[in-house]
Amino acid sequence: MKLDLRHLIRQISPPPKWRIPVLFLLALLTGLGGLTLHLARATSYFSDDPLTCLNCHVMRSQFATWQRSSHTRVATCNDCHVPHDSFIRHYAFKAQDGLRHAFMFTFRLEPQVIRIKSAGGGVVRENCIRCHRQLVEQLPMYKFAAASPRHRMPDKSCVECHAGTPHGRVNSLASVPMVRVPRLTPAAPAWLMQPRNRAAVDPEP
Repeated sequence: MKLDLRHLIRQISPPPKWRIPVLFLLALLTGLGGLTLHLARATSYFSDDPLTCLNCHVMRSQFATWQRSSHTRVATCNDCHVPHDSFIRHYAFKAQDGLRHAFMFTFRLEPQVIRIKSAGGGVVRENCIRCHRQLVEQLPMYKFAAASPRHRMPDKSCVECHAGTPHGRVNSLASVPMVRVPRLTPAAPAWLMQPRNRAAVDPEP
């Protein structure tokens, strides 16, 4: 059956008297959706910039301790916390994590102390091996697993022994008192933040 585009448009179009209100409502929803994406800095999550993690205030200690770690010049947050074995898995993992974080932060359900989930821990372990493969291949347990097809690498995580890498043993701002954590940029446009506009919005009593 040949699809008649004009007939389909007529079928889904509202009655003439409702067209203007429907268009207004769609424009309003589109504007609110765009504003929400802007305030949430949604586009920043497509990048590998570590400053993106500072969109949430509870990540300040993680950023600060990473900034003073041995990894700061060679690895960003996504290098460790996102899979790199395929394009699809890379962005599927980012989308899944992003939706969960957005839900938690929107409804103020985030914990004050961040603990990595099991899926995230597995990804970190994969990336430890990916970057340090030459070193890992020299470990006796790796050689034993590679030599025997009946055995596999143990499930022990790298951070069980290397807990201080790269976020330090005390994961708080107190452990790096001299660090400078960038402040969040204001979500309001620059013209609204000018002194004359602030005075007009909030006049002195």
